[in-house]
Amino acid sequence: MTLTTVRVRGEASSVRLPGAWGLGLRRGALEIKQFFRQRDQVVFTFAFPVVFLFLFASIFSDDVRGAGITASQLYVPAMMAAGIMSTSFQSLGISIAIERDEKVLRRLRGTPMPPAAYFLGKIWLVLVTGLMETAILLVVGTSLYDVTLPSDPAKWADFAWIFVLGLTACALLGIAISSVPKSGKSATSVVVLPFLVLQFISGVYIAIDTIPDWMLNIGALFPLKWMCQGLRGVFLPESAKVLEQAGGWEFGRIALVLGAWCVGGLLLCLLTFRWKNRRAG
Repeated sequence: MTLTTVRVRGEASSVRLPGAWGLGLRRGALEIKQFFRQRDQVVFTFAFPVVFLFLFASIFSDDVRGAGITASQLYVPAMMAAGIMSTSFQSLGISIAIERDEKVLRRLRGTPMPPAAYFLGKIWLVLVTGLMETAILLVVGTSLYDVTLPSDPAKWADFAWIFVLGLTACALLGIAISSVPKSGKSATSVVVLPFLVLQFISGVYIAIDTIPDWMLNIGALFPLKWMCQGLRGVFLPESAKVLEQAGGWEFGRIALVLGAWCVGGLLLCLLTFRWKNRRAG
């Protein structure tokens, strides 16, 4: 709890405010409410990966030789990973840059609200939207493309930590990259370009076994490639692991890389985040 002083009828009195966690929860509820009030943004956010899944799965629907799956099934976990990154990295990178440019962050910084509550509110937003995006893609994948949900609880445990670590890493990177655009107007271009490139070199749009090794090695430096690989390991049969660069799912390495990006993303946020835009100093 935070103790602050306010004036009522000219007299000073102390008011005990909720702590960062309580305010973060309330801030998150506000962020979610504001998000769902913008219907065009809601439709675009949830429809974008579904439309791309439909397009790629319709164009490339043949069996994948030696993997025991179809190309359509291969795209489902990859689009899930891209959807998680879209609702975290892309969403936060653009929205925070716009809020900074419109001086929303500056006004919030001048209130008694702890800075952590603002970021907790954003995390609640990406958690809800990321879960909804993933659920929609799972429904589409199981109903249209014969993706089988795991029956082994261990697979669902793997899905849980991949989702949490991946979402956290991408959200922190989104907060960090929000300081790069010079204005809110340029935020979309600055954030979308690296995300689009990563999707091509991380196995989202193009199968891993057809991407040059040097591109895969660049993609392996970032979370998206490992999220794709981990979700393939959860939702595809063991026969499909032959398509991976290392010939296996490598869950241990996935956890290590995503965990490292959580730490690295947090450090980047602490070093680069600004409450004011560059014009304000």
